[in-house]
Amino acid sequence: MLLAMIVGVLPWATPAQAHGTIINPASRAYQCWQSWGSQHTNPAMQQQDPMCWQAFQANPDTMWNWMSALRDGLGGNFQGRTPDGQLCSNGLSRNNSLNQPGAWRTTNVSRNFTVQLYDQASHGADFFRVYVSKQGFDPTTQRLGWGNLDFITQTGRYAPAQNISFNVSTSGYTGRHIVFVIWQASHLDQAYMWCSDVNFV
Repeated sequence: MLLAMIVGVLPWATPAQAHGTIINPASRAYQCWQSWGSQHTNPAMQQQDPMCWQAFQANPDTMWNWMSALRDGLGGNFQGRTPDGQLCSNGLSRNNSLNQPGAWRTTNVSRNFTVQLYDQASHGADFFRVYVSKQGFDPTTQRLGWGNLDFITQTGRYAPAQNISFNVSTSGYTGRHIVFVIWQASHLDQAYMWCSDVNFV
């Protein structure tokens, strides 16, 4: 029981300690793991969190390995190598459940918010790119495509660290949106892409 409680709280207590993810605002897989990892067979999930329920039904490994949604050798050609509708899974078929539109749980953010990466392996970053879904895009009914995104910012490099945070400034967004983040890791040509569901308040 105590171990289950610890696993539910600590982002580094995972079955496979490999890479990282955005923990705030939480990426879809991380949010599902954080909310339900210690009770993933609880039938209440279907009613209380239907998008996580469908993700666990499709492939539980998507959540157990929330830190390993990487692709090698994209050479910065993120858009050319990642089809519309597959952005939230980073083009990985095993994680296709993350692309499904629906009532994903959201994190409340203001127009200026902080993005937090947890990286167990301390790879560092060549850069992060941050996008926000356009006003009027509905993530409850639409899969995310490149044309649905507004580019917000690209950061500089970050030295290897387990925890990296940076501030993002936006304007004009209200209500439910997707924050889409690309992390280009520094140690190899490894690209990570995530969708975080937010509510601008």
